[in-house]
Amino acid sequence: MKVAVIGSNGQLGSDLVNEFTLCGFEVVPLTHSDLNVEDIDSVRSVLMDLYPDFILNTAAFHVVPKCEEDPTKAFQVNAIGALNLAKISDELKAVNIYYSTDYVFDGKKMAPYFESDNPNPLNIYATTKLLGEYYTLNYSQKGIVLRVSGIYGEVPCRAKGGNFITTMIKAAKEKPEVKVVDDEILTPTPTQSIAKKTIDILQMNPTGLFHLTCEGQCSWYEFAEVIFRTLNLTTPLISISVKDLPMTVKRPTYSVLENQSAKKLGISNMPYWKDALISFLNQNYK
Repeated sequence: MKVAVIGSNGQLGSDLVNEFTLCGFEVVPLTHSDLNVEDIDSVRSVLMDLYPDFILNTAAFHVVPKCEEDPTKAFQVNAIGALNLAKISDELKAVNIYYSTDYVFDGKKMAPYFESDNPNPLNIYATTKLLGEYYTLNYSQKGIVLRVSGIYGEVPCRAKGGNFITTMIKAAKEKPEVKVVDDEILTPTPTQSIAKKTIDILQMNPTGLFHLTCEGQCSWYEFAEVIFRTLNLTTPLISISVKDLPMTVKRPTYSVLENQSAKKLGISNMPYWKDALISFLNQNYK
């Protein structure tokens, strides 16, 4: 079975390439230089030549403030890109997976979100990702949307120059103290776990929307606390409120996802967020 991984040099894409290869799939890694999701002719030319059975779309314009500055670019990549892939995947009769975000919710529920809960995005990034979800599910008969949260992996995010872990390590080295908000709640999730569960879900041959995050929840401050404690970072870590920061972009204060649909399929639970994080830190930074 042939798998095309779009955005293969990114944080999630690189782990998808690794895990699908380990499981015996024929994996074709594709970067922006190989395929431009904004251009349907590029999408058609590349994918028609490859004729994959599965298309995994991790391509995204996801630096949230930059999306506010350039909504057209965000729409072109996150929404039109998803639409183009959906159309071509349908012509190929390929399974089309789109990776989305916990940010499609506004956070007002203050309890874990199910796939059946109505989204209400607060910013441009989340709005364009939600449009990408709709295009994926409505334009490809074998469309699957996987929503993820707080992701981190061995390969740093190219657009952001790292992830929350690398940001904390850098800040601890360079600053006299590190301030992190304690009133935004999420579920940190390693990209390797997402990649492994993607394979499990595909083997069930489903379509539709799935949440795919670790179990449990924490604040960004608690996320940072585990990083500092595990890596023995001694710089003072200070908890602050979102209200203490200049508000440049609206974000949900609570975006925890419940993996209800995956569990209904019989997919085993994802690891608890703290256990997964400590294991990742010990493996990659100790």
